[in-house]
Amino acid sequence: MARFALFTRIFPWNRFIHKRGQRRSSASARVAMTRLAVRGNPAFRVSTLEVRRRGPSLTLDTLRHLRATHPKARLFLLMGADSLDDFRSWHEPEAIAALATLAVARRPGAARRARSATPRAWRVVHLGNPGLELSSSDVRARVRAGRSVRYLVPDAVAGYVARHRLYRRGA
Repeated sequence: MARFALFTRIFPWNRFIHKRGQRRSSASARVAMTRLAVRGNPAFRVSTLEVRRRGPSLTLDTLRHLRATHPKARLFLLMGADSLDDFRSWHEPEAIAALATLAVARRPGAARRARSATPRAWRVVHLGNPGLELSSSDVRARVRAGRSVRYLVPDAVAGYVARHRLYRRGA
């Protein structure tokens, strides 16, 4: 049986709704960085489904598409605990939770209330990862300040960011 995992941090689809108006890298740059991040790992395959969709791309739309094209696949939505904290503010969270298991990574500073407030009907698995005090915002801020992101992102991604002068002031 096929398994699909959607990553809310690597490729922030849901951010179109939650962070309107913020400057971010282009969709093509995010796809390129994602490809570089997973290159050589056969467990990953990059999909451009969401960047090809017109208008805002909602997580629910992607899950519905995956369910229709792969009806027997187990779907997982990988997110940080901080995203689970605000998951109820997403577009149709009940429908999302009905389609996919929420795979939640530990994030320092994320409230623990989400774990106890999660409805029993939702399939939620908490990953046993170490909580790292790092976010994509932190990485972009380091780049903007001219600081190294080595060991924080794959070397190929750091090289891409430098070559394309992403996240620099005035870029």
